[in-house]
Amino acid sequence: MLLRYLADRISWILYFLLSLLFVNLLIWLDNGIAVRAESVLYLNALLLLSMIVFLGWRYRIETNYSRSLANLAEDIAEDWIDALPPTRFHHEAAAHQLLLAAGELHRQKLSESRAAQTVEQENVAAWVHEVKAPLTAMKLTIDANRSNPVIRKIESEWLRIHLLIDQQLYISRLPSLEADFVLEKAGIQQLVSLEVREMAAWCMEKNIAVEFDGDETYVSTDRKWCRFVIRQLLTNAIKYSPEGAVILLTTSVSPDGYVRITMKDEGPGIADHDLPRIFDKGFTGDNGRLQNAATGLGLYLAQTIGRKIGIHLAVRSKLHEGTEMDMMFTAPNRFEEVQV
Repeated sequence: MLLRYLADRISWILYFLLSLLFVNLLIWLDNGIAVRAESVLYLNALLLLSMIVFLGWRYRIETNYSRSLANLAEDIAEDWIDALPPTRFHHEAAAHQLLLAAGELHRQKLSESRAAQTVEQENVAAWVHEVKAPLTAMKLTIDANRSNPVIRKIESEWLRIHLLIDQQLYISRLPSLEADFVLEKAGIQQLVSLEVREMAAWCMEKNIAVEFDGDETYVSTDRKWCRFVIRQLLTNAIKYSPEGAVILLTTSVSPDGYVRITMKDEGPGIADHDLPRIFDKGFTGDNGRLQNAATGLGLYLAQTIGRKIGIHLAVRSKLHEGTEMDMMFTAPNRFEEVQV
């Protein structure tokens, strides 16, 4: 900052040095001024020293505001306007007013954006709830006519619509997940079984069997959001599994108390170059391009929600050898036991 300050004041420094040079030339050329050379050198040294002290003093008081702004920029917070340093000079006051105006404009735009987003989320949630009413009526009609093969075909299509609308509902709820989070003890196989039962029509259509391995294990989690994560993984497993395949769900507990449930399918697998990106929003990969229904949101939502509720997701896959998706739950602690 010192070098930048000196560069900004180069005109002052040049003016002083040229003035000092002019005085020295005047003393040397004017025979009427009798001054010894030692005195001239002493005078030059004194003036140069005073100029250095003056620049140091001005540097300290003139850069105090900019130094404070630089420190504030390194650790900026939402209340940065209240943390702005006091001004001393006119140009600092002008910059201060500009920062205040920019901050107020930013707050106004942010408030408008949040209000518009809230209205949009409420409209989406209301639309989803309105759509669920006719879907529920359709479900009752399907349940009453299960013996009809055509109705069974309609049920699988109804399920796909139901899953997409349900996914949209959870997307609208995602910003308020923390307020909707309820920690409780639940059996992981029971949660998975509920989702398998929801997708029974789809599994029957593709003749897919779902098998469990391992003992029932209890975890501390939010049932609703955990089921949504399971639903996304199970949907992918069914979608990409061939007809007559088997989906194996294995539950295990590590020595340090971490609960893991592995969902293994017999699908086409995931190419190595796609693996690092499967949790990215909107990424469908090679397999997704073959599936017109792929949106690239399922795994992204599962990963996002999993991070918020303490579920770690991992994938292992080889092309043409199926895919294994792991859901790992955090080990229980005494605080969670008291909470549950």
